[in-house]
Amino acid sequence: MTTDPAGSPRVRVRPRLPADLDGCVAVLALVHAHSGYPVDRPERPAAWLTPAALLAAWVAELDGRIVGHVGLCGAGKEDMAASLWDGRAAPAVISRLYVSPEARGHGVGAALLTRAVGAARARDLHPVLDVVAADPAVSFYERLGWRHLGTADQRWGPTRTVTVRCYAAPRTTARAAE
Repeated sequence: MTTDPAGSPRVRVRPRLPADLDGCVAVLALVHAHSGYPVDRPERPAAWLTPAALLAAWVAELDGRIVGHVGLCGAGKEDMAASLWDGRAAPAVISRLYVSPEARGHGVGAALLTRAVGAARARDLHPVLDVVAADPAVSFYERLGWRHLGTADQRWGPTRTVTVRCYAAPRTTARAAE
C-alpha cells in the first residue's frame, strides 16, 4: 500500500530483524489483551515468535511503527493443517499472524499474509494454517479464499484439547497442479 492524496496510512511489510522483537512482543501483548490471541499468553513471547521450525518472519509497519507480524514455518507432525493438506507441494505453515487493534482495517493482515504466501510459494511449498475454531479470524481467511481442509482437535497440554479449523491457501493458476 502507498499513501494516497487523502492521507491514508502507509503500510510496509518487511523481513523481521532481531531488533524488531521488542516491538513485536509489545504489539502481541496488545493483541492478547484486546482479542485473546494467542489463547494462552506465552511466558516467553520472543521465543514463541521464533520457533525452531521458523523459515522466515515479517513485520508490518504503519507510518513507521510495528503493527503486525507473521511467520512461515516448516510443517511438523503437530501441525494439523499440514496433516490434512492433500496437494503435491509440501506444506509450509503460516504462523503467529497478528495485527495491532488500532491498525486493523488498513489491509495490514492481508499484506502480511500475502508476503508469507509468496515466500512459501517461492520455496515450492503450499501455505496452510490452523486457527482456533471460535476465533473471528476464521472469517478473514475465508473472505480471502482460503480453502477449509477440515476441523481437528489439538492437544494443548496433558488435560486440554482445542478445536481448530484448518485451511490451505487458494491455489493459483500458475500452481494449479499443487
